[in-house]
Amino acid sequence: MRHIARILIFLGLTGLGMPAMAAEPERRIAVISAFEPEWIALQKEMTGTSEQVINGNRFLLGDLAGKKVVLFLSGVSMTNAAMTTQLALDRFAISSIVFSGVAGGIDPKLDVGDVVVADRWAEYLESAFGRKTPTGFVPPAGDDGQADLPAYGMIFPRTIGLRRAGSDAYERRTWFDSDPAMLAVARAMPPVTLKRCTEEKKCLKAQPRVIVGGNGISGPVYMDNAEYRDYAYRTFGAQVLDMESAAVAHVAYANAVPFIAFRSLSDLAGGDPGDNQGPTFYRLASDNSALVVTAFLKALPE
Repeated sequence: MRHIARILIFLGLTGLGMPAMAAEPERRIAVISAFEPEWIALQKEMTGTSEQVINGNRFLLGDLAGKKVVLFLSGVSMTNAAMTTQLALDRFAISSIVFSGVAGGIDPKLDVGDVVVADRWAEYLESAFGRKTPTGFVPPAGDDGQADLPAYGMIFPRTIGLRRAGSDAYERRTWFDSDPAMLAVARAMPPVTLKRCTEEKKCLKAQPRVIVGGNGISGPVYMDNAEYRDYAYRTFGAQVLDMESAAVAHVAYANAVPFIAFRSLSDLAGGDPGDNQGPTFYRLASDNSALVVTAFLKALPE
């Protein structure tokens, strides 16, 4: 009988042949970066790290600023970001999502190095390409997904249709909100001193700031066009533009998981005074975003 009991325990069976209860997986904060410099900056702050590789993607589990996290790269652009975020949600017990990365600034009041924590995010190139007529471009007839926003030439913004966890309703929306409780922590956390100069002694003209609030937009485009930058700022009232955050916010909303993104400006998306400043300030912007994310995690309640 002892041998039989041992065999049942080994097979994970108990009593009347019922499976043994598995231990509840440890819940973690998903900390996501878009590309290598951001990922490296945050890895340096982690302890107790172990690694899992899933579909070629590296997921680092450990402690960051006193919180249990899983750190990984989203990959650049919208599809990669949505794909890896959903992969993490399917494989790990994720309590919330924190995105850290660089971006282009489109609000004229902001400058390179500033870190923006937006209230909400939109996918600015979710759109219909209108038909050219003698009087101008017109959107497709009968399209009920049109957003109440002005067009840019033939490009007419559209809403996004989706379903989400906990609801049977099909909905259409333009904006995906950051989590209000996480935004409150970002507003209340102690001040963070951001970097102003690169290791090569290239310095910004002003000390960078952390700005909590406003709008962010994302799309699958490396934006370096002054005219479209002005249109995006006027149309969406956005402070910052990137290639991933709105996709992650979309996935988080669909899964009913709290989300927030920290984006440091590496360039001005076409509004730079000369050449695009990204190549000069990518590393500085990545470090600034990582500094704010680390401070946020420290301030975040258990």
